[in-house]
Amino acid sequence: MATVALPWAKRFTDVQIEMAHGAGGKASRRLVEGLIAPLIGMCDPLTDSAYVNAGGAQLAITTDSFVVRPLRFPGGSIGDLAVNGTVNDLAVGGSVPLAIVCSLILEAGTPTEVVHAEIAAMGDAARRAGVPIVGGDTKVVEHGKADGLYITTTGIGQVDPRASLSAGAVRAGDRILVTGHIGDHGITVLLARGDIDLAAELQSDTRSVYPFAAALLEAVGPDIRWMRDPTRGGLATSLNELARDCGLGVLLDEEAIPVRDEVRGACELLGLDPLHIANEGQLAAVVSAEAADRGLDAVRSVPGGEAAAIVGRMDVTPARTVIAIASYGGTRVVDMLVGDPLPRIC
Repeated sequence: MATVALPWAKRFTDVQIEMAHGAGGKASRRLVEGLIAPLIGMCDPLTDSAYVNAGGAQLAITTDSFVVRPLRFPGGSIGDLAVNGTVNDLAVGGSVPLAIVCSLILEAGTPTEVVHAEIAAMGDAARRAGVPIVGGDTKVVEHGKADGLYITTTGIGQVDPRASLSAGAVRAGDRILVTGHIGDHGITVLLARGDIDLAAELQSDTRSVYPFAAALLEAVGPDIRWMRDPTRGGLATSLNELARDCGLGVLLDEEAIPVRDEVRGACELLGLDPLHIANEGQLAAVVSAEAADRGLDAVRSVPGGEAAAIVGRMDVTPARTVIAIASYGGTRVVDMLVGDPLPRIC
């Protein structure tokens, strides 16, 4: 099979795979765009869901793997994370999630009660999301090879006819909306790992974002240009990918971005940017300027969406760049995540 040349990709020149290649930032992009996609024939654009036509129905398909450590953390666990992450990738692609299949990689020696708890968490999350788990596979590997449990999920959805989402649809003047506080998940997992000595009442935001996507589609429909759930690499990486793909600039109002004090404090201690921290229950959307307020009201009407905010806008300049603007007028360039500051968070 001939390889496909992606015009925006750079050839992968790294001599070996490092942890940074799985962090969702620049190294991950190099791996996917420079090595994996060309060899298997994937074409631009690369999105969270793939789309196929089946008998006149447009279907969305997505797959994801979860390797979080520890398996359980305040507000969630690997089990509900696996279900929610799959549902969310379908939802931000403008589809109605229909079904999930899963594969379990169990490590020999893992207590049965641990496996029981995570399967139960998957079932509970699937019921809350209204998406059945319809099949799967199970494998067992040697002790010390899988951190107890890895989960891979594949989801299928039906594209909502009201959704026409792509980076190419984004226009200068469009507004950027987020559904709530960013960074909760990544910092919660970091604290649960005991990597920093910081007392904080913080929980992961893991949840289905489909209610937010559905509310937006109902309220503003075709005025939604683009949606993404900013997981690994955080909001900064998702918006940098958008800027690159649409050719426009992103101007963020830094003071408008909802960030909890606990998250901001932990980031200051570690020298991290909250915009790079993973989320597992938030949605970022680009909506036309005319429909932005209606879209914001719709999201805020959904339970859990009370902290939603308009946090920026698209502009012609600076092209393919994300700029954060402080309240005093200062600006800074917000790049994609570089390196691997928070391993094993999803």
